[in-house]
This record gives sequence, structure tokens and C-alpha cells, in this order.
Amino acid sequence: MLKFFFTPSRAALLLVLIASAFLLINPPGMLSGLQLYTLIILLITLTLWATSALPEFQTSLLFFLSAILFEVATPTEIFSGFASGALWLIFAGMVIGMAITNSGMSDRIAGYLGHHLERSYPWLIGGLMLTCTLLGFVMPSSIGRLVMMIPIGMALADRCGFHTGSKGRTGVVMAVTFGCHLPTFSILPSNIPNMVMIGSAETIYGLHFSYTDYLLLHFPILGAIKAIIIALLIIKLLPAEPNRAAAINDLHQDPSLRAKQRKLSIVLLTALAFWLTDSWHGINPAWVGLAAACFLLLPKVGMVDQTTFNKQINFSMLIFIAGVLGLGALVNSSGLGKLLAMTMEHVLPLNPGADAVNFISLTAMSFFTGMFSTLPGVPAVLTPIAADLANQTGMTVQAVIMTQVVGFSTILFPYQSGPLIVGMQLAREPIMGLLRITVPLTLITWAILIPLDYLWWQALSMFTQ
Repeated sequence: MLKFFFTPSRAALLLVLIASAFLLINPPGMLSGLQLYTLIILLITLTLWATSALPEFQTSLLFFLSAILFEVATPTEIFSGFASGALWLIFAGMVIGMAITNSGMSDRIAGYLGHHLERSYPWLIGGLMLTCTLLGFVMPSSIGRLVMMIPIGMALADRCGFHTGSKGRTGVVMAVTFGCHLPTFSILPSNIPNMVMIGSAETIYGLHFSYTDYLLLHFPILGAIKAIIIALLIIKLLPAEPNRAAAINDLHQDPSLRAKQRKLSIVLLTALAFWLTDSWHGINPAWVGLAAACFLLLPKVGMVDQTTFNKQINFSMLIFIAGVLGLGALVNSSGLGKLLAMTMEHVLPLNPGADAVNFISLTAMSFFTGMFSTLPGVPAVLTPIAADLANQTGMTVQAVIMTQVVGFSTILFPYQSGPLIVGMQLAREPIMGLLRITVPLTLITWAILIPLDYLWWQALSMFTQ
């Protein structure tokens, strides 16, 4: 009976409620009334998301309701997630994913990949990680890459005989989801936090970052080595063995499917062309994706019909993502994010010449900020104070800004990252299953990769420029 009432999620929620009551009784002098209510809403919402005590979309709805009732921000700010390009890119991704599956394109591509990857489970997971990471060099959006690869990964899992709920199927989903997202933080235009950081740095400080220099600084450790570690974790924690007898020859398909695939290929190549040239034409990748989705939903096109759309579109995930985005916007608009950063600035050891300590402290600042503001909020919060941090550490402003990448590419909780959530939801896998990889990966990152990254920065003379 006690176990029922005192589960870890209930215990965590109880502690947060007690802490919230204490804050109401003894409010910190540094917080305004609105910031106090915002902080309490933030703590309760993040706890519910982190523990899955409630379904994620229900927590988002409670966040919207409490923020509106306590008037901690305007409705425009609270519901800003619904106006975000990221949400509509996710919606577009769902529609494109349906079209890839319904046209048989996923099975066809899986057939080609399967001939090379089905020889063993490590080969399969490693091959998917490599494929998804390489996609980061040509597709600028994690969600766009997931939209392409999740249906293909599911088809591969079917070919290998991995049924729903099996470790092998979950392993394939994890390889695609993590591969399309985490290693690509080391590729400049391939993630939203990267672009927010670069845009803020250019606007505030007039800094311009070289694609090659950025890649050299981050890819060897945060890209290549981290991808290998993720693959090894999946192979170790989610062991399986492909059933090659279950694989089917799907390279020869019905001619009607071939026609649909040709039509879909034109749509996807057109969208890809616009994504790759967004710096030239200035059209947000989300609106490119939405245009592709609208075309695929047209009655005469025949890619995604109304019945399929109504059955397969996941509105609960869209509500969840809107809540995550809205919470991040609220943290920034309320000033809580900046207050958190300034508090850590005074708490963490920062001293000129102490390069190793400064590197760890700045990385920790980015890592912990991401827990409260979600990943795109990290550069929005920390970039404006980069000059002050540079003065305290003796590092260049550019080096201080680059430490953000080390921190926000280290993800502990699923709610911090929209693409990880999207990947699991598109594959209809439980979101909290991500913790099986994110927790040990975070520990390995702090114990091995971050010290190794510091040595790499030293080799590149990042602390002496």
C-alpha cells in the first residue's frame, strides 16, 4: 500500500509542492510577484513532465490554465507555442511521414538499406546512427530528418522481425531519434538552438562563425564520438537479434505505388531545395514544410486522405510541444531565465586563467539553463551575458558562446528537446523510454566527453586567442 502512495513520481511532486508552499510563505526578495508565480508554475510543470505523473499533453493544458488564471503573462506569450514555426514543422512532419509510409517509399528505402544493415544488430544500429548523422550535413532541421527516417526505421524494424514493444524495435527508434538530433548539434545549421545562438551572437556582438571552424571545434567529440557512444549504449541496453528470414523483398512494388513515390519524391526534393537555400530566400523551414504538407493533403494528390489524417495525426503531441515552447517563452519573457543565469554566474567558480574550471562552469550553466528554459531558450538567455562572462573568465566572447553547445547538447530529460519527443511519438514509442539512454549518456558525457572536449579545445588554442 505504501508503495502505491509513495512512488518516485508522487514523491517528487510532493517535494515540489512543499517547496512551492515554502516559496509562497517566504518569497525571495529578488523575485517580483509575477516571477514568483511563474517560478512555481515552472517547477510543478517541469516535475510533471519529468516524472510523467500525468500524460504530457494534460500537463501542458494545466500549464496553459494556471498561467492564464494567475495572469503571469499575456495570452499571446502563454500560447506562443501554437504560433511557433517549430510546432508547424512538427505538424508538417507528421503529414510527410504519413505520405512516406502510405506511398510505400519507407518500405522501398528500407529494402535498399536492409540489404546492407541486416547482417547483425550492431551493424543495423551503427548504420542507422551513421546515416542519420550524415543527413545532418544536408538537411537543416532535426525534425525534418526524423520525418524522413522514422518511417524508414519502422520499415526496417518490420523487416528484421522486431514487433511492437520489442527491444529491437525500440533500439531502432532510439538510433534514428538520437542519430537525427544529438550528433548534429556539432553541425552549424542543423538545429534550432544552434541557429538561435548564432543569430543572437551576430545581432548583439557582430560575431560571424565559420562553418568549418564550428565543425572542427565540435564534431570530433560532440558529433562522432558521442554518436558511437549512443550506438554502443543502445546495443548494450536494448539487445536484440535481427530475424533475416522475416525480411521481404520489397524492391519490386505495385506500379501504382511507384507513381506515388515519384510524385512524393518531387515534393520532398522541392522542400529539401528550399530548406538548403533558406539563407538565400529567407523562408522559414517551417513554412516550407507546411506548404509541402498542404500539397500532400489536397484531395486529388492522393498522398494522405482525410480518413488517414484523422486517424494518424497526433494532436496530443502537438499540445505537449506547444506547452514546452510556451513555457520556454514564459521563462524568457518573465526574466526568470536571466535571473537563473545571473545566479549561477555568482555561484559557479569563474576566474581568469582557470581554463578547466571556467570551461566546466560555463558548460554547467548551459546544461542547467536547458532544464528550465528548454534547449532553444539556452542561447536566448546566455548569449546576452556572454561579454560579462568573458570578462570574468578571461576567455573570448566567441569561446564563451561556444561553451553553450557543449551544455545544451547534453540532454537529461526528454521534455528539454522537441525533436526527441517527436521521434518517439512518430514511432508510437513511450517518451519516458528515452531516459534509458539520456541518463547514462549524460553521466558518460560529464565523466568522459566534457573533459575530453576541454583537451580538444586546448589543442585548438581556444583558451589563448
